[in-house]
Amino acid sequence: MVVFGDTSFATTGVVPTPFLDAAGVGSSMVVFEDTSLAVAGVGSSTVALGVASLAAADEGDAGTACGDAFHAASSAEPRLTVYHPREKNWECTANINAVWASLIVEECSRLGLTGLKGRLKAGITGFVYYGMHGRRPRGSCMGYNGEDLTADWLFEAWWDSKTLICDFTNTSRFWCNGSHQSELTGSRSSPLAVAASMHPYITCISCFDERSLAFHAVGYARGSSRPAVVITSSGTAVSNLLPAVVEASQDFVPLLLLTADRPPELQDTGANQSINQVNHFGSFVRFFFNLPPPNDGIPARMALTTVDSAVYLATNAPYGPVHINCPFREPLEGTPEEWRLSCLKGLNVWMSTLEPLTKYIRIRHSHSCNNIHGIPEILELIRSAKKGLIIIGGLHTEDEMWSALLVVEHLGWPTVADILSGLRLRKVLVNAELKEKFLFIDHLDHALISDTVRRWAQADVIIQLGSRIISKRIGQMLEVCSPCSYIMVEEHPYRHDSSHIVTHRIQSNITEFANSLLKVQFPRMSTKWSGFLQALNKMVAWEIAFQIQAEDSLTEPHVAQVISKALPSDAALFIGNSMVIRDADMYGCGSVKPATKLEYLMSGLELVSVGIRASGNRGASGIDGLLSTAIGFTVGCNKRVYCVIGDISFLHDTNGLAILKQRTRRKPMTILVINNHGGAIFSLLPIADRTQPSILEQYFYTSHSTSVGKLCEAHSVNHLHVRTKVELGHALMLSQHSEMDCVVEVESCIEDNAIFHRIQLYAPLTSTPINDDPARLYREGFILALYLEDGNVGHGEVAPLEIHKENLLDVEEQLRFLLHVIQGAKISYLLPLLRGSFSSWIWSCLGILPDSLFPSVRCGLEMAILNALAARQNSSLSDLLLPHKCPTAEEQLHQVDEITKIPPKVHICALIDSNGTPKEVAHIAAKLVEEGFTTIKLKVGRRTTPLEDVAVIQEIRKMVGYHIKLRADANRSWTYEKARKFGFSVKLFDLQYIEEPVHLEEDIIKFCEETGVPVALDETIDNIQGDPISRLAKFIHPGIVALVIKPSVVGGIENAALIAKWAQQKEKMAVVSAAFESSLGLSAYIQFSYFLEKQNIEICKVKNTELPKPIAHGFGTYRWLKEDVTTESLKICGLPYNDVVEASVEEASWLLQNFKINPKTTQRSYNGEQVREYELPVDCGDSSYFLKVHETGAELDNNVVFFLHGFLGTAKDWIPVMKAISTSVRCISVDLPGHGGSHIQTHTCKEAELEPRMSVEAIVNILCKVISKTAATKVIVVGYSLGARIALHMALRCSDQIEGAVIISGSPGLKDVGVRKNRAAQDDAKAHSLTTNGLQLFIDNWYSGDLWTSLRAHPHFERIVSSRAQHNDVSALAKAFSDLSVGRQQSLWEDLKQCNKPLLFIYGEKDKKFKDIAEQMLHEVGHGSCKEAHEIAEVPECGHAVHLENPLSLISAVSKFLRKLNKGKSI
Repeated sequence: MVVFGDTSFATTGVVPTPFLDAAGVGSSMVVFEDTSLAVAGVGSSTVALGVASLAAADEGDAGTACGDAFHAASSAEPRLTVYHPREKNWECTANINAVWASLIVEECSRLGLTGLKGRLKAGITGFVYYGMHGRRPRGSCMGYNGEDLTADWLFEAWWDSKTLICDFTNTSRFWCNGSHQSELTGSRSSPLAVAASMHPYITCISCFDERSLAFHAVGYARGSSRPAVVITSSGTAVSNLLPAVVEASQDFVPLLLLTADRPPELQDTGANQSINQVNHFGSFVRFFFNLPPPNDGIPARMALTTVDSAVYLATNAPYGPVHINCPFREPLEGTPEEWRLSCLKGLNVWMSTLEPLTKYIRIRHSHSCNNIHGIPEILELIRSAKKGLIIIGGLHTEDEMWSALLVVEHLGWPTVADILSGLRLRKVLVNAELKEKFLFIDHLDHALISDTVRRWAQADVIIQLGSRIISKRIGQMLEVCSPCSYIMVEEHPYRHDSSHIVTHRIQSNITEFANSLLKVQFPRMSTKWSGFLQALNKMVAWEIAFQIQAEDSLTEPHVAQVISKALPSDAALFIGNSMVIRDADMYGCGSVKPATKLEYLMSGLELVSVGIRASGNRGASGIDGLLSTAIGFTVGCNKRVYCVIGDISFLHDTNGLAILKQRTRRKPMTILVINNHGGAIFSLLPIADRTQPSILEQYFYTSHSTSVGKLCEAHSVNHLHVRTKVELGHALMLSQHSEMDCVVEVESCIEDNAIFHRIQLYAPLTSTPINDDPARLYREGFILALYLEDGNVGHGEVAPLEIHKENLLDVEEQLRFLLHVIQGAKISYLLPLLRGSFSSWIWSCLGILPDSLFPSVRCGLEMAILNALAARQNSSLSDLLLPHKCPTAEEQLHQVDEITKIPPKVHICALIDSNGTPKEVAHIAAKLVEEGFTTIKLKVGRRTTPLEDVAVIQEIRKMVGYHIKLRADANRSWTYEKARKFGFSVKLFDLQYIEEPVHLEEDIIKFCEETGVPVALDETIDNIQGDPISRLAKFIHPGIVALVIKPSVVGGIENAALIAKWAQQKEKMAVVSAAFESSLGLSAYIQFSYFLEKQNIEICKVKNTELPKPIAHGFGTYRWLKEDVTTESLKICGLPYNDVVEASVEEASWLLQNFKINPKTTQRSYNGEQVREYELPVDCGDSSYFLKVHETGAELDNNVVFFLHGFLGTAKDWIPVMKAISTSVRCISVDLPGHGGSHIQTHTCKEAELEPRMSVEAIVNILCKVISKTAATKVIVVGYSLGARIALHMALRCSDQIEGAVIISGSPGLKDVGVRKNRAAQDDAKAHSLTTNGLQLFIDNWYSGDLWTSLRAHPHFERIVSSRAQHNDVSALAKAFSDLSVGRQQSLWEDLKQCNKPLLFIYGEKDKKFKDIAEQMLHEVGHGSCKEAHEIAEVPECGHAVHLENPLSLISAVSKFLRKLNKGKSI
């Protein structure tokens, strides 16, 4: 009730507690002159300033003002009743400083509810109070945990508003700095500090260091894309904000700076803590205003419009900091003073709403990017691009990241993503067919080390999205490209173009640009340009991974790569400056993650990757305030953040640990400090080579011995210290699972870091993609002939060895399978790189897991492809593999390249068996020396005692001398004691090395150390599975001097090259050895050995070590061949034609290019076979079933295998498997009723047409009739999923027609009747959905299930899914799904106990559900009479769809089972 004279008005107003408290009206009675104002019912959820309504009344309009206030707040609870007599000019004894400060704070809070356009979602949401300079404001507030806290502590409340978007959307956040040294009042910023800390909807954060907390505010603004507010006291507290202001200005980060100041009468008078704060930050702020000291002669709304104007300029392009200087006169601590209320006039409307006083509305102009169709020049440049390139600089929001992805996909151009774009560390979904649309070139920076690449990689049109890029080399490349069309898309108008090469600037945010660009269709560029860059990227990525993995010590590039891979997809990364961010940009990489069900369903939107938010202070690129910024970024982005900074940066901002300790409402952080005890970046600059070490240490490296651990301990922060790769991995795992912040200190060394960073890379120029025609293969020795579409042919030799667990039959099955899947495949231009390119191609193009190929098969396939590509380019195989470096003019003039000095020949090592007496063996060795052999290898370990072998070696030395290199090969024949005895006895005879002296691998190093005899690895390498580099790491011992590499045993030329390069990096010999191949294989190995020799020279040049001498390779087996598969055998020349026995590289190349098979050695040839297709009618009851049948193999009646597909599959699913095993069996597959090309014809009855029943029993009956028509004897049935249930039923219930069964991912049904009923009802609903919504929608939903998670990772997944739509009758398919439901199938669990047919249960390694079922079935059949006949097999690296995900391993398991059954029948 407000009483005006004799008239009274009822009114209510909502008054926020902090405003009343700060203004001096927070008590129950406030005195305005001699009039009392009663205040009651102050609420904690208020959102408007009711007190301000008092100032709205002028003479004669008090009732109107109060009425407006009533209507504005009538719905608010709790309410405030105010009584006041009518006066024209009220006077107040509250502190006017507090009133103005509260108005400013409330206006900032209201701006947090304002939806601003552009990069900022909701305007101001945060405040920082900063810099009390030794004084603390009075008053306290309740912390979020209920504690009574002073104003420098955290208080956070939430707006209860429908506009809430996410956790921080409508939260006002203050950052407060209050000293804990004194209880005294009087700080110049007290009014602002108290107003902020007492506001219920504002979070305050405090720190004793203004600089650190200002950077914290920058980080918050980066992470949330909203501005924060910084409040400081006067004097140098303001100056301490300058570094953060510069960073915010340079990188367009919005901040609002509220700096307290002395009033004008105290300026330039020597007053304490008084400096000139007017325009203190100069051009680094977008706006400055110097408020007058609060007084009743100035309308208070002027302070509100000043805040509104400043915030608008801060949050619109060009974003940046704004500065409002706020002078205050004493008293500052809230002491009441008289002042006239007329200064509050005009605030009644502001009080009655939730809006700021001034609302800014921006109208977009027609020339904006939304009208890009009106910019024909830009569109024409993009259309005409032949060598287009997209550069993605720093991006700030996830919207920008998605928009950039859309641009990349739409144009299909090669794309270079900066580390701060968020797209560099993308988590790629494993749908390879979609992934291929995005050509990210992540390692262009490293590739540009090559002069050849720099000269070749010149784009004609460049589009840059986002801010500046980090890579200096890429920047230099872009400058070299000029003059070209350079289109810059950025929201600000500033000239960020240090090279002055931008030709077109589009001022637009990336989302608007993307939306407009997507409306226009552009032609696809030539694949040569994109293919070249993709090849470069692939090679450099492999090289980087190899170098990092091969280095045993913990290097800084390793840290960068490990962090990028360890980041969860919902985390974010903050990167420091100097060397840390350069390492992240050079070595960081994305990783592959399986698509979730939601992501798969969204794949129609071409979702292929998930970006990782990445941020850093790259405005001014300073090393100050980085830790504080990272903590603020964590608060703002509301993600778990990994921060990586250098030690000098960490020490520069240790006060940030005080903020870290507070643990505001944020997720935990992992902070990696790369501690190389100084500034390592200077070790990579030219000055490091020209300056004395002492000067570098003191003035450039700024070396230190400060303990990071003790600093963390002082701030109660968890600390982990790591020195090795293993320790780093363990520390990251611990931090990921911890809810506490953790500092991980990574020990490093400046010198080692410099050496590793100087590793050079080079890349070959390659040819364009090629299509190949069907391959041919020849048996017994297995020669592959691969024909390209242009008529060129390449031959490869497959030479399996029984001792290496390969046999001819298994190998032939894989070759038959390859022959089928390789038809029509594209031969990638990346294959000659040998840096994972073959593995990638085998998986992505052929759909085969590389490790599932037998080593000899993969070797022969690689050999054939490389020879075909070499023939196409009219070059040798070695030239194809070698990098094509373009020499400089000086190199061409002086011919200084040492590589050209290598003669095109390869030295050969002779091989001697140890049979015979010592003198007989020595005599053979002498004969070999006379022929010109300079290196001889002797087989040892085959005699009674090692000392007998020593006697042979001794006799050889007597006869041939010590100038001949002598090797021994024990083939793991000896125990450690026998090997030790040999080693000590042979030390005087100068063995170059002994291969595999001990039986146990773990004794090799022990033998080296104890005997001192050099050792070479052979079988150890042969047995390496998976990642060879990690396995070889334990063999870096200097006593191991050589690695003997057999390409046909280690899995091909690519794997052999990887192992050889590791050996060369470790300064060990890489000796290539044959495994009794013919001249074809030997010629390829000679070419390969020559390539390795040249590669070794390049490595030595980079490492600045002595150039190596030629190595004698293990091709002496050519002398053991009785006949050859070629019409002209390889010629190995020695004396008198050559000084040493060596093979000519040119002659080996000629033989490969002119290879012809000797018909006398050919047993038979195989060119593939046609699948016989026919329709088979089967009558069953009132219906006729017309089944589509596929058949391969010899027309045998005594060895027939029937294949049954799963639901949605067809008989074609089995064709590759059928062709593989059809060497000795007849294979038949059928389209089950309702599937594929099968159809049903129902005979009509008198009353109505009856719908045929398709139960499991009915289908079994139909299939038994098919068997009767197609096979004269019992058959073996192989079934998958639905087909497996049917096959199991046939094996258990139709024993007169079934010989055995293979059950793949199958089940005998459900035991519980109730569960069966529920499942039947569910399947009926799905069948109804199939007929109602159509097949395609059903398929999409079907394959989004968890059962297919592994299949979705298959590179041919989209192709597989599309094949599931090939069904003639959807209604019949739906009925089959319903009738064949596992809910309607009779349980066969009891039948299994009586099973007398051999069964093989197969499941995928990743399919836990059916693994458990298979094991249970095996247990049940174990009770039967023929339990020995039952087997179980796990197929590795696959899930439910075993036959599609890992077909070769399935073929191997099925073939083994079939051979076992055939063997049993023959017995």
